[in-house]
Order: sequence, then structure tokens, then C-alpha cells
Amino acid sequence: MLIAWQIASGTGLVSASKLPPPSALWSTAVTLITKNSPTYGTLQGAMAVSLERVAIGLAIGGSIGVLVAVIAGLSRVGENAADPLMQMLRTLPLFGLIPVFIVWFGIGELPKVLLIALGASIPLYLNTFAGIRSVDAKLAELGKVLGLKRRELIRHIVLPGALPQMLVGLRQSLGVAWLALVVAEQFNANAGLGYILTQGQQFLQMNYIFVALLVYCALGLITDAIVRQIERRALTWRHGLQV
Repeated sequence: MLIAWQIASGTGLVSASKLPPPSALWSTAVTLITKNSPTYGTLQGAMAVSLERVAIGLAIGGSIGVLVAVIAGLSRVGENAADPLMQMLRTLPLFGLIPVFIVWFGIGELPKVLLIALGASIPLYLNTFAGIRSVDAKLAELGKVLGLKRRELIRHIVLPGALPQMLVGLRQSLGVAWLALVVAEQFNANAGLGYILTQGQQFLQMNYIFVALLVYCALGLITDAIVRQIERRALTWRHGLQV
């Protein structure tokens, strides 16, 4: 793909001003890493800011999503109270919430982190809720026979049984968190990958835009690979279909 991209741009088949070749993007990335641009800053600095926002937002949103899923999954009353609200939030467009969050929380870091947290909480909620409801009821009956208290039942039976679905939800939440980050960093950001995107758009420098987009892609792949590695280690007891 990279070779075809380079040939298409180098031969003029695709305008280099609209789709810069990989060689030009590499040169731009090296410049961003080695020089502190007054317009864009440094690439490593932007990555650090964006990673911090994603980490904080994912931690807040993921914790809320799992907690609400446990409440809804273990109780019909909890389901009736929480599930309609979460389903409603699931359909809200993130772009539509930007002006609301600006009015409520200002234009600092808080609305950006909350936007990421909201986006990340939904997949974890949906998958954890489904995982809890899919746990075999006979295991819960066995736990009661063994004298497990409700907290022990949740810890030793419900959550381990729902863990495969929870990890799927975590992978999806990571993807949504990166998408939400792109949205969040489009308004009043003075640092981060989204800031590079905005500056590149303002000055019509497509090479900087594509560098930021490719870094988003790379970070998304890396974080997903980390979760997949955790999944392999945490679910060694599960033997899936292998053909």
C-alpha cells in the first residue's frame, strides 16, 4: 500500500498537494520530532498530551460503564433505571455535545476529557451487561450452595464469567476513545494531535494533517494490541474454535 501510494503521488497520478507521498510525510514527521515548531510544537509533545486525555477519559468512562453494567445486570430494578439512560446516551452524537459541554464546563481540559469518557463508557457498558446476563445461572446457584455472599458471588463468578465480553468492550471503548479524542481536540486545543490537525487545516498543509492522522492510527493499533495481549493472558482457560 505504501509503495502504491508513493508511486501514485510521485508520478502525478494523485496530486501531492492533496495526498502527500509517504516520503514527504516521513520528512514532516522527522521535522516535528526534532524541531519545536512555534506553530505545531513537537510530535512527541502532542502525543503525550493526547495519550493523557485518552487515558483519563477511558479510566473515568470505563469505570462508570462497568459499574452501571453491574448494577443493571444484577437487578431488574437497576436495569429499568440505568439501561434506558445508557441507551439514550448511546445515540447522542459527540459533535452535538460540544456546544453543550462548552457552556457547562468552559473551554479547558474538562469538557475534552468528559467527551472521551462519555464515548468510552457505552461499549464497556453494553458488553459488560451482555456478559453478566450470559453467565450460566447454575454457577450462581452453585455459589449460593457453597455459601458465597453477594459480593463474593460477583467477584468470583459473575465478573470472571463476564470477562471475555468485558475485554471485547474495552477494545471497542479504546476505538471510540480515539474517535472522541479527534472530536474533543477540534475545539480550543492548544496542544495535542488534534491541534496539529487544526493548524494544518488552517494553513492548508496536508502533510501535517496526514502525519497526525497516521499517528492516530498507529496509537489505536498499539493500544488495541496491548488489550489483545491482556486478553490472551487473562483468558488462558478459554479454548475457542481453531480451524
